[in-house]
Amino acid sequence: MDIQSVKQRFGIIGQSPLLNNALETAIKVAPTDMNVLIQGESGVGKESFSKIIHFLSTRKHAPFIAVNCGAIPEGTIDSELFGHEKGSFTGATDKRKGYFESVNGGTIFLDEVGELPLGTQARLLRILENGEFIKVGSSQVQKTDVRLVAATNRDLLERARQGKFREDLYYRLATVPLRVPKLAERKQDIYLLFRKFSQDFAEQHHRQPIDFTIEAQEILAQYPWPGNIRQLKNITEQICVLETENFINEISLQKYLPPIENQLPILLGKNDGSYDGLSERDIFYKVLVDLRRDVNDLKKVVFGFLDNNENPNMHAHSSKSEANSMPLNVQPISDESLMLSTPVPKNNQNNNEEIQEVESETYQIISDDNLSLEAKEIELIKRALNRNLGKRKKAADDLGISERTLYRKIKQYELE
Repeated sequence: MDIQSVKQRFGIIGQSPLLNNALETAIKVAPTDMNVLIQGESGVGKESFSKIIHFLSTRKHAPFIAVNCGAIPEGTIDSELFGHEKGSFTGATDKRKGYFESVNGGTIFLDEVGELPLGTQARLLRILENGEFIKVGSSQVQKTDVRLVAATNRDLLERARQGKFREDLYYRLATVPLRVPKLAERKQDIYLLFRKFSQDFAEQHHRQPIDFTIEAQEILAQYPWPGNIRQLKNITEQICVLETENFINEISLQKYLPPIENQLPILLGKNDGSYDGLSERDIFYKVLVDLRRDVNDLKKVVFGFLDNNENPNMHAHSSKSEANSMPLNVQPISDESLMLSTPVPKNNQNNNEEIQEVESETYQIISDDNLSLEAKEIELIKRALNRNLGKRKKAADDLGISERTLYRKIKQYELE
């Protein structure tokens, strides 16, 4: 069976190369009886891959059961998996079959296998090696023929180094490792999944499906999705329930995306460079990002200008290599120095006249013997204020800094 047929049969959405590689591995290993360890973050759909492996195998007509090892208390996990005899522990009023006995001939999917207690891991290892197990409270060895597919969002080798997981069990489980990519690695699939969840919700609740603007789709693709597909589905359903419009823009979408710690916020600035609808914090981060980009562009302009203009101390026929050997009054400067010492042109006003003006001013600055950042900063602030007739907001835009920062600088240097 090819990948497209598997996607249609099992409802897999996406065209990501990483997703296709995982599906290809599942299809190839399914007809065998080899154990498979599915690795991936929580919410990426690991159980779907276990079903693909089972229903494409020779055991497809036998039972399949999914067990969440992290949801079963440590005191009862052995009984759940291997069964128990009557009276083997308090509350064991009857004899009970475990999953490995009742699913004989089929497939067991052990999710969160890294949460198993060490004693249970030893019992599981015996099944994988010999197909044998002993019920809790019994001394009789029983046989079972079960294929094991395990899944984890943990680094099992790291847990083995910590003494929390048996290394020999890891190598038994990971006969064929299969990694399911996280949603952030499948950016081209995010919008497709959203459309699928939106249409499913609309059909179920007799509503019109919602859609996103182009800007909102870009925000959707750039969000890191720590909860993966599960989180995307939940947010899609929230939007379907709470929004009255069928067409959602980037500002409406932002209300449903939880902030991510230790990351820059998703910036919703419009294409024209305006910051309508942004919080003060978001504007601050966007200004920093824009400044960094403009500084890099400005460096290219400045050093290109210097390369294309001959030094007055050199002859017209001097080569570029000779020019580099002549003593120039220009020293390498850092991004921070450029950010404080040079005017940054606005994104939407980069005409030829302004570029020439910026080049001229920048050349003067970096060619001057006096490289005091404070003096140059004061000089640039004065120029910007004079050019804009004292209007601080426009002067701040020309300088590429926020109006609040300009106010602070004016007060600091007593430029009132």
